[in-house]
Amino acid sequence: METGGSRARANVSLARRAWRIRRHALRMAAVQGQGYIGQALGVADVLAVAWFHALRYRPEDPEWDGRDRFLLSVGHYAIALYAALIEAGVLPEEELETYGCDDSRLPMSGMASCTPGMEITGGSLGHGLPIAVGVALALRHRGNPALVYNLMSDGELGEGSTWEAAMVAAHHRLANLVCLVDFNDQQADGPSREVLSAEPVEEKWRAFGWHVQRVDGNDIAALVAAFDLARTLDEPRPRAIVCDTRLCRGVPFLERRERAHFVRVEPGEWARALAALDEAEPT
Repeated sequence: METGGSRARANVSLARRAWRIRRHALRMAAVQGQGYIGQALGVADVLAVAWFHALRYRPEDPEWDGRDRFLLSVGHYAIALYAALIEAGVLPEEELETYGCDDSRLPMSGMASCTPGMEITGGSLGHGLPIAVGVALALRHRGNPALVYNLMSDGELGEGSTWEAAMVAAHHRLANLVCLVDFNDQQADGPSREVLSAEPVEEKWRAFGWHVQRVDGNDIAALVAAFDLARTLDEPRPRAIVCDTRLCRGVPFLERRERAHFVRVEPGEWARALAALDEAEPT
């Protein structure tokens, strides 16, 4: 039986994984002097819990048929997923120095043809969940018990294809599908709530027949509980976890910067950002 002490130790371990994911992402962005680092820092806790608590996979065999599928609908979050894949041992750490370079396996937007562990080519928002529905249906048809996780942004809640897929998933009672919504309230044109508000987001998912949870996406313990419930829930319907995250989480001076979809970091600030992150290294 898991005790409170063992849970606390597990959460510290996951917090360290999240810290390392943030560090990998900062190092990659520094190579090119740019990248969607605000989103990567914000979603690192979600990725840490996904890859080091919830998902079944084999680092040495990214195509293992028994793996849980993790689909990155938001292709511009690729730097965040690369960081998680490096931490998980799917990609070698030294490869982060090639981020965005010619012939690199780490292009700036996620491409399944380039990167081991990248299940789909994302980028045009609203495509991930429809693909995830198809993957979940195919796995169930084959009798494969693997789960399908789809990471999308709150901006994608304004895409009609997202809700069409949500309706299909509920119709087919896809209990093997988990949609993770990174809700950082930021789109290219401004705050999501001002561009096209998705609120009340929980009620919308429920109205479409999904089991939904909403948690602080930068709270490790809350994320662990949400992932555990999504995996074990004995209900024949798809699951959604809305994760409220904060852009640039873990680097205080960037967190205080004016919110923007693409956070500008000056050349001399990359080392400062790493130093700020290192000051908060979990022990």
